[in-house]
Amino acid sequence: MKTLIKKTNSIASNANVVLLIKNTKSIPNGYLNAKEKKYVVTQHKQKKHLIPFNRLDKWVFIQFLSDEKEACKRLEECRKAGNKLQEILNENKLKEITIIDVEENNDDTIAFAEGMVLGNYQFLKYLKKTDERLNTLGEIKLFSSKIKKNQLDTLNIILISTCKCRDLINEPVSFMTAKQLASEVQSLGKDCGAKVEVMNKKKIESLKMGGLLAVNKGSIDPPAFIIMEWKPEKYTNNKPYVFVGKGIVYDTGGLNIKTGKYMEDMKSDMSGAAAVAAAVYAISKAKLPIHVIGLIPATDNRLNGNAYASGDVIKMHNGSTVEVINTDAEGRMILADALSYAKEFDPLLVIDLATLTGSAVMAIGSKGIVAMSAKCIKQFKELEKSGLNVYERLVKFPFWDEYKEDLKSNIADIKNLGGPEAGAITAGKFLEHFTDYPYIHLDIAGPAFLNKKDSYRGQGGSGTGVRLLFDFISRKV
Repeated sequence: MKTLIKKTNSIASNANVVLLIKNTKSIPNGYLNAKEKKYVVTQHKQKKHLIPFNRLDKWVFIQFLSDEKEACKRLEECRKAGNKLQEILNENKLKEITIIDVEENNDDTIAFAEGMVLGNYQFLKYLKKTDERLNTLGEIKLFSSKIKKNQLDTLNIILISTCKCRDLINEPVSFMTAKQLASEVQSLGKDCGAKVEVMNKKKIESLKMGGLLAVNKGSIDPPAFIIMEWKPEKYTNNKPYVFVGKGIVYDTGGLNIKTGKYMEDMKSDMSGAAAVAAAVYAISKAKLPIHVIGLIPATDNRLNGNAYASGDVIKMHNGSTVEVINTDAEGRMILADALSYAKEFDPLLVIDLATLTGSAVMAIGSKGIVAMSAKCIKQFKELEKSGLNVYERLVKFPFWDEYKEDLKSNIADIKNLGGPEAGAITAGKFLEHFTDYPYIHLDIAGPAFLNKKDSYRGQGGSGTGVRLLFDFISRKV
């Protein structure tokens, strides 16, 4: 269930409420009697941070907020606390809750509400309305004298956008073809006021995007190249920020077919594309005065008698030739064309997001994003800070030129796969070959799609990258 947060100026006598407090002295009068307050003190001494009282006609929850000094960790603990509360609300079939900002602590309260909403997300399209697994929580109200309506409006935009990203990722390829992804992005553009252009196969051929066309050769569905642009009348950046998202709507591995369970979640191989589309949507919806462009090369990677093969030499959009070593290294092939095309916009900075390598997952798991950068020391530090703010943390890998050695080919300008070591880095170096501007590469293979629930990030598509990019751009205003 997708739930928004509404500001309220009054609290009904029968409302379910959660009081956000730092210590027992903060408990306002009228909610607990003396015996209950004593019980809360005892429970808190036993390290209980959420204490419920069932009044039969309503519930009262006492939530102790974290006293963590480091802001990013404290806010993350608040989000997780919000998620825990929504789980209890749904277990007890409650439909509404009012959050009372007792401490008048804007950041902590907003993070708590954020965790509630994101944790309450479900992908419902293919479930029966009577399914007992469906969440009941549908209304969240916020009572606060300090938090302004425009803060909630922005928060709701971020939450809606993250959930839209999750929806795109969670759709199966039987629905979410490259053509359908383009249609979904067009719908987002109409809703938020962003301009969307979809290039069909003929146009892609005219642009000589050999990487995208090669990966698409094994598919019966045509590719798409999607451009989503937010360019408000008055923007403050003289050059655009360009986001590039990997849009492999399904990855079999091609002729180097995936084995075992490695194909089960491959509908999520377009998580980068979903994050880019949703981030531009959020920026547009919030009317941020920043010129941003999203580029999404989209296709599935399947296999038939005409599929591209190991040993093929592909001529790319920038004129470089690529020796195909492995057809399962397809994401970098389509991203390379998009990164080359990004030069058309003379970008201030390009950031790509891609579920690119298993090496990234093996290195750091799902707890962070593998990141590399070139020519943008200051911008990368700013993105790192945004990563801490939203707790989508970046782990910077080296981007030394020595890693290019593994990509040398005897018959082409470059190979599409390095050696057995440092796979995430050599993948990044391959992509860098097609850039000449300030560039950040984000490998989101670990956190983009989760096989088991991870607090408010849920299970399935997590929406990784949307909140990160929005925070990064919003700080440019």
